[in-house]
Amino acid sequence: MCLSIPSQVVELHPESQSVTVDTLGVKRTVSCHLMDEPLNIGDYVLIHIGFVMNKIDADAAAESLALYKEIVEKMEAADA
Repeated sequence: MCLSIPSQVVELHPESQSVTVDTLGVKRTVSCHLMDEPLNIGDYVLIHIGFVMNKIDADAAAESLALYKEIVEKMEAADA
């Protein structure tokens, strides 16, 4: 099973068909070679092995990110 954390596009690199995304505070550059639709700064995307697989709406991204943060908080509390 693969979990994909929503990532927000923060930079566009059209010359290399890539974008820089922010995933829970971690920035990295990923390929857009598999995307048919254009991406814009602020869009939320799902990534698999370094490729943007699809764009998701901001509400769905916010809901997923809230759940991930809740999971992390519970894991950290259990480790304390």
